[in-house]
Amino acid sequence: MFRNKKSRAAVAIVGALLVASTAAACNRGEAGAAGGKTVIGFSQATMNHPLRVAMVDGNVAYAKEHYADVEVKVSDGQNSAPTQVANMESLIAQHPKAIILSPVTSDALTSVAKKAMDAGIPVLTVDRQVNTPVTSHIGGDNKAIAVSVGEFLGEKLGGKGNIIEIQGTSGASATTERNSGFADAISKFPGLKIVASTDGDYQRNNATKFIENNIQRFKSGEVTAVYAHNDEMALGARLALEQAGVADKVTIVSIDGQNEAIQAVADGKLTATFTYPYGVPEAIEAAYKAAKGETVEKSIVLKSQRIDQDNAKDFIGKGF
Repeated sequence: MFRNKKSRAAVAIVGALLVASTAAACNRGEAGAAGGKTVIGFSQATMNHPLRVAMVDGNVAYAKEHYADVEVKVSDGQNSAPTQVANMESLIAQHPKAIILSPVTSDALTSVAKKAMDAGIPVLTVDRQVNTPVTSHIGGDNKAIAVSVGEFLGEKLGGKGNIIEIQGTSGASATTERNSGFADAISKFPGLKIVASTDGDYQRNNATKFIENNIQRFKSGEVTAVYAHNDEMALGARLALEQAGVADKVTIVSIDGQNEAIQAVADGKLTATFTYPYGVPEAIEAAYKAAKGETVEKSIVLKSQRIDQDNAKDFIGKGF
C-alpha cells in the first residue's frame, strides 16, 4: 500500500515532467497502438495534490517496469471539470485500449465516461466514481473509512465535544462518502456536534483560512476537534490553530496517509490519519487486463490502516 516518496515539491516536478513525456511519447502514433505499443489513457482530476501525483507516478512507473508493450498517456484536469471532460474527449478520439479515470466530480464526468464505454473503451475509475457503469472501480471504501474516523474520534473525546469538519471537493464521490460515513458514526455519540463545516477542496490553504476565519467565533476550548477529509487540510488546520495558540487543545483527525501527516502524528501535531489506498499498482494492473480483453473485477476494494500515536513510528516514510 505504501512506498517511499520524495518531498512534495520533488514529486510534483516529477509528475509534471511525467505528464509531458508520456503525452509526447503517445503523440508519435495512433493512441491505441502508438509505435506498436498498447496505449492506456490516464485522466487525472488534478496534479496539484501529492496523492494524485503519487497515483500517476506510481502507476506509470509500474507500467514501465512490468509491461514492456504499454505506454501511458496522462492528462491533467487541473481541478476543472470542463478541462477534464475535454481531456477525456481527446482520449476517446484516439481510441486507447483502456482509460483510467479519477474524476474531478462524479456528475460532470459521467457523460463522457459513458461515451468511452459506449465506444468500446474500458473505463476504470480510481478513488472517485462516476454515475454510470464502468469496467471497474478501484479504491478504498471512503464511507467505511469515514465511519472508522468517526468511531475513533467519538471514543477519543469520550463521546462529547464540538467538531469542525473540513470537507473535500463538493460533488466528488469521496467527499460525499467521507461526510456521510462520519455523520453516521458520530450519530451514535449524542454528545458530539458539528459546529462548523466548509468545502475545503482538499487544499491546505483553504483549511488554514477557514480555521482563521472561524476561530474567533468560539471561546477557548469550545472546539474540541477538527475532522479534515484529507491530510493536506488537516495540516492547514493545524497551522491556523498553532497561530491562534490553541493547537494543543484540539484533536485533529484526517484521511490519506501522506508522509508529512504521518510524521505530524508521530510528533503529536495530528492525532491520527487513516490511510487511503490510492490504487498503485492496482489501477494499472486492472487497466492492462482490460486492455488485453481479460475479465476485470467490477469493484476492487483496497484496505485502509489507522495511524495514530501507537504505531506512527512504524509508518514513517512509507506514505506518499
